[in-house]
Amino acid sequence: MFTLNCKGNLLTIKQPIVMGILNINDDSFYSGNRYTTGDPLLMRAQQMIRDGAVILDIGGQSTRPGSELISADEELARVIPAIEAIHEIFPETIISVDTFYAKVAKEAVKAGASIVNDISAGSLDEELIDTVASLNVPYILMHMQGTPQTMQTDPQYENVCREVLDFLIQKTAFLRSKGIKDIILDPGLGFGKTASHNFTLLKNLDLFKILDLPILLGLSRKGFIYRTLGTDAEQALNGTTVLNTIGLLNGANILRVHDVKQATEAIQLTGSIYPY
Repeated sequence: MFTLNCKGNLLTIKQPIVMGILNINDDSFYSGNRYTTGDPLLMRAQQMIRDGAVILDIGGQSTRPGSELISADEELARVIPAIEAIHEIFPETIISVDTFYAKVAKEAVKAGASIVNDISAGSLDEELIDTVASLNVPYILMHMQGTPQTMQTDPQYENVCREVLDFLIQKTAFLRSKGIKDIILDPGLGFGKTASHNFTLLKNLDLFKILDLPILLGLSRKGFIYRTLGTDAEQALNGTTVLNTIGLLNGANILRVHDVKQATEAIQLTGSIYPY
């Protein structure tokens, strides 16, 4: 069991939970999950909550391989209205902001977010870690080799599990030294890894339990799924559910997904056979 202090709202993870993805941009790799503010966004958020999402993860910047970097101000203009609207209508729902900018993290928490989800582990904005510590909110620590613009060029590892684990161990110690109390681990499937690397990490996900921290699994509709199947992101739901189920069996605590209902059902059915 894990307990996270989300701005005074205690999130207790007794069994795996679902984080629903809301992309506030027009460049996300999955076209079925691109929104702006307004009724479509709120309706999608409502449906995710009804389907079982405990957290909604809101991001304004696409981090697909080769994506174009946008500024903190442009990202702010996208995510703050969305966070404010969702927080006003669904005040009990925990909101995570997907950003690597300190400025965006600070304003997002002020607007209603209570988790910072950073793909860069603090490497793209040197002020981010200190900002998160001052905000006193949970931080999602992810491993990425390179940047979204370069990460899939030619990722190389001698031992992907050992190297990702070593990185997370060292970074966790650093975050704690900075005063960040609640940390969630994300091995970063799809971020600077080949399909083989991703499958190896998934197979050995239980290795990361050594840190005794919640493990987030974010593989929803990613390229290594649909390329393996010879399809595309729009047809990758079944593959996503299969791999999320394997992740649950190997220790995942949070499933970050586009399709909340299917992930919730995977948690329920897996728990019926192997109680959490």
